[in-house]
Amino acid sequence: MQSTTKLLTSKKYNIMAKLKNEKEYRAALKRIDELLPITGDGTPADDPNMLELDIISSLVEEYELVHYPIGKPSLLETIKLRMYEMGLTKQGIAELLGISDLSLNEIFLGKKEPSLSLARTISQKLNIEPSIVLGV
Repeated sequence: MQSTTKLLTSKKYNIMAKLKNEKEYRAALKRIDELLPITGDGTPADDPNMLELDIISSLVEEYELVHYPIGKPSLLETIKLRMYEMGLTKQGIAELLGISDLSLNEIFLGKKEPSLSLARTISQKLNIEPSIVLGV
């Protein structure tokens, strides 16, 4: 398991810290919500609020990696996302991939895995990582 300890550095600070529990995590999220409206793209990196935001954000990120990990999306979830992003229907995706609506539906229902050739096409035409398409 990855440690939530992270060395955070800036020109002025060298801090070793971690969020130890859910209460500290929630407090850090609240502080981020307070800092976001008073910082922005134009805020200098050495601004105290920006430094605090950077440090707290790093602590939250490390805590979330351990306590709220995000798994890899499924092929179906990724194809549905691409359908939405590309403004396509199931029929449009089937046409783009050069397969029948029935074949696509079987993949969507989990009744059929894509062939290696179709997996390559899905990866290339929908810009989906091969590891997601192959389920590895």
